[in-house]
This record gives sequence, structure tokens and C-alpha cells, in this order.
Amino acid sequence: MDCTNGVVPSDEQLVQCQKKAEAFNMAHQISERRSANYKPNIWKYELLQSLRSEYTDEEYNAHMEKQKEEIKMMFVKALDQVAKLELTDKIEKLGLSYLFEEEIKEALDNIVSNSPSVKDDLYATALCFRLLRQHGYSVSQDMFRGFVDEKDEFMKGTHAQFDVKAMIELFDASNLGFEGENILDDANALSSEVITKLSHEVELPLNWRVQWYNVRRQIIALEKEDNTNPILLELAKFNFNMVQAIHQKDLGVTARWWKNLGLAENLKFTRDRVVESYLWAVGVAFEPQFGNFRKWLTKAITFIIVIDDVYDVYGSLEELECFTNAVDRWDPKEVQHLPECMKICYEALYNTTNEVANEIKKEKGWNSVLPHLQKVWADFCKALLVEAKWYHKGYTPSLQEYLDNGWISSSGTVLSLHALLSFTQEVTKEVTDVLENGHDLVYYTSLIIRLCNDLGTSSAELERGDAPSSILCFMREANVPEEIARKHIRSIIRSTWKKINSECVDQKAESLKPFLRYTTNTARVANFIYQNGDGFGVQDRETREQVLAVLIQPLPLKDRS
Repeated sequence: MDCTNGVVPSDEQLVQCQKKAEAFNMAHQISERRSANYKPNIWKYELLQSLRSEYTDEEYNAHMEKQKEEIKMMFVKALDQVAKLELTDKIEKLGLSYLFEEEIKEALDNIVSNSPSVKDDLYATALCFRLLRQHGYSVSQDMFRGFVDEKDEFMKGTHAQFDVKAMIELFDASNLGFEGENILDDANALSSEVITKLSHEVELPLNWRVQWYNVRRQIIALEKEDNTNPILLELAKFNFNMVQAIHQKDLGVTARWWKNLGLAENLKFTRDRVVESYLWAVGVAFEPQFGNFRKWLTKAITFIIVIDDVYDVYGSLEELECFTNAVDRWDPKEVQHLPECMKICYEALYNTTNEVANEIKKEKGWNSVLPHLQKVWADFCKALLVEAKWYHKGYTPSLQEYLDNGWISSSGTVLSLHALLSFTQEVTKEVTDVLENGHDLVYYTSLIIRLCNDLGTSSAELERGDAPSSILCFMREANVPEEIARKHIRSIIRSTWKKINSECVDQKAESLKPFLRYTTNTARVANFIYQNGDGFGVQDRETREQVLAVLIQPLPLKDRS
């Protein structure tokens, strides 16, 4: 741009010319900004602040304590293994397991020490196998040896093939298999075929579902059963409403933080999704005592969404390189020449992360929190920058090249670090090793998040012309249509879950078990969020129904007066 008309300019004219050129370039860049056309947030701030629950009264707490004691006695009265297993299963599905951890552990320990005595009953065997694997006990697929032929295939002529209850349990048990467990692979194929018509049961295996998201449905189903234990049912309802009351209070506080942060107003191109971010955090750890973790994780997720939109939608390549450098150096001075909205985004990330680091340090006694948080944010931005460069070059990587970067751009490393910092009670050698060298489970869960995200969002991204997803990478690499590519991605997800199962059972370090449990939950939430499309981008479908069911609407209770 020449603003001197060919005349040798003075120093002052040079400065003015430079300013005009910068203004012209900025206006030109802004005119070329892309838009994802995300819809405005549907959750009004006033609604979130108005949420009030009566289920915080001491009277309800006292009543629940009485019910808890009665249910503890049920464990004592349940004399045979199947009765103990079914009680444990019901308690877990109703979201009550955190209230009976000692009783459940004692029951399962006794079953293991006395050897399972359910060998002739396929339903009981599958239930026993599933619960033991879920809780990290090392049990073999040989538990099913009595139901297979000499080829390790399930005997097709048995009556069990047509027992729907047994088939559902076998289906869920088979999805806790490891790589190379052929008996469980055959069990999965058989049970899937038999119960295909029961669409909800085969929609996702139990091990892939978010426990708390399903509690309401389980309570409603239990209410319809003829032989329902009224004490267990009432406790489940009270517990759901009291936990929801805690979540509502936390959500109101989080919404105020988000509003005061001002990112939604200053970054109009991004998704305003604080409610969905909190829903994700609840799915990872719903238990009442983990309020600080949910707060920290929600803040992280909101920034993941915003920063992802900065890289995918808004920033030029030069701006994104500058932003990445600023996060890597953790230096606010590095963003001085960026557009105002990107400055605001960086400063909010910088300040919030520093605050979270200080809060974790204060609560947990960790000496060095910030460097670890800074590193995962820098790695996340670097991975997004790689994808931005692919987009600007029109480059489609191979599937493996894409996944080598994509597991980090999934944000799984950010989420898992928050879980490690929040749920580790002491800094053991094993914990230090995870901080310094990572953990295979982080890779596997991050891969699940990445692939589930791609399955849910790739169609909309293809329409917008975004950077390639795993589906497009495989379509071009293997020269196959989209549906074949999707089938291949789903097969990777299934094999990755087998590796997750193995990691959770093989872990011997007690200090890491909470980290493994809640990190695995991030993969389960991803399964839900992206199961029927983009649950973050599109709010008014399954995600909205889950928000209403889990966070807004209490369960109706009978009048106790």
C-alpha cells in the first residue's frame, strides 16, 4: 500500500503510513475471517441463577442416613453370591455406589477369595465377570469356559442364546474384554446379534456410558418393577435430587464466573457453552465432594472450546503462530500485536490457569502445579497449530499422521492432567512418573475423544471446509466412501476400549486408581456428547435433554408428611 504518492516522506509521514497500512491489513484480514455459524447459547443466565432446590435441608440428610443403614443391612442379609452381585449392580446403576464403597469392596473381595460359584448360570456369570472387571479385579475370560465349545465359540444351541436378560448382561460383560480374548469377542458378536432389536441396550455398552447420565432413567425403570425395594428406590430419588441441588449451586457460581470473564461478548465467533462444559465435568465426577474438581475442569473445557474456535475459525496463520508462542512461553507480552479478541482470550487463559494452579496447590499441597498446566496448554495449542497449517496448505495427512497429532488436539491431555492433580492424594513415585512421562491411558482416552469428536462433527466440518478429520484422512488414503471410513474409525474405538480395559485392571498402584477411573470417564462423556452429532455445537438436541434431566429438573417424590 503506497500512501506517499512517490514523494520522499518525513519520519512522521512514515509513521502515519505504517499505521494506515496496518489498519488496512487488519481490515482485510477481518473481512476474510471465517464463520462456523454457531447458534447463540440457549441457556439464559437468569435461569441458571434462579435454580433453587429444597433438597438441601437437614431433614432430608437425616432421612437418607437412616435409609443408608437399612441398605447396609441388605448386604449382610444377602447370603448367596448372586444376591450380593445384584444388590451391588443396582446400587451402582442408581448412582449410590459412592455411599457404599466399603460394603461393595467387601462383597466383591469375598466373592474373589471364595471363588465365584455361578458357573452354570450365564446371566450370573456375566454379571459377576462384569462387576469384578469394572472394579479392577484380575479375572479371566475362562469364567465363560463352560458356555463355549472346543473352538472357544459360544454354543449356539443352548437356551441361553434366547434369554434376553442373560444376553444383555453378556453383551456388557464382553465389552470389558482385552485384546486377544477370543471368547469375549465371540460373546460380543453373539449377544449383539440376539439383542439388536433392543436398540437402547446396544446403543452403547454399559462400560462406555456415563454413569450419572443414566441414573434418572434407571430410577424410573426401577419404579416400574413389581418387586422393587422401596427403601432403595426412595434413597436413590433423595440422593439424585440432593446431588442435583449441589450441581445447581455450582453451576450458578460457574455461570457468574463465565459472565464476568466476558469471553462470550468479546469473541462473538466462538461457542458460548458453559452449561455443556459443566455437564461434561459432572459426567466425569458427579460425587458431591468433588465440587472443586468440577469447577477447575469446567473452566478448562470452556477454554478448550474457545481456543479451538480461535484456531479453527478466527485466526490467521501468523496470528495463531504468535498465540501459540505466547502460550508456550507463558508471557502476556507476546500477544501485544494480536487482535484485541485474541489478546482477551490469552489473558483470560493466563489468569484463570494461574488461579487454578494456586487453588490446586493450596488444596492438595502440590509444590509445582503451574508448569504442568502450562505445558499441556502449550501442547494443545501446538497441535491445533499443526491442524491450522494443514488447512492453510490444503494438505491431507495419512490417518496415522493425523492421529499422532490429533490425540493431543483432542484436549484429552488437558482433561487428564486436571484429574491427576485433583484426585491424587499424595505425590508418589508412580504419580511423578505420570507427570514426567505420561501414561498409556491418557493416550487411549484422548484417542477416543478425538475419534468420537470426528464421528460427530466431520459432516458439518466438511461443509464448512475445515481441516481434515480422521474420516476424511482415511477416505483419501484408502480411497473408500465415507461410510466405510466411519466403520473403520468405529473399529479403532472398539479396539482402543480394550486397551483401556486392560490399563484399568492391570494398574497396581493405589495412588493412581482414582486418576484412572476419572480419566476413563472423559472418554465415556465424549461417547455421549458426539454420539448423535456435535453435542457442543448443536445444543437443542440430546445435550439439551440431558441438561434438563441431570441439572435442571428434580425427580418427583411422594409427600412424606
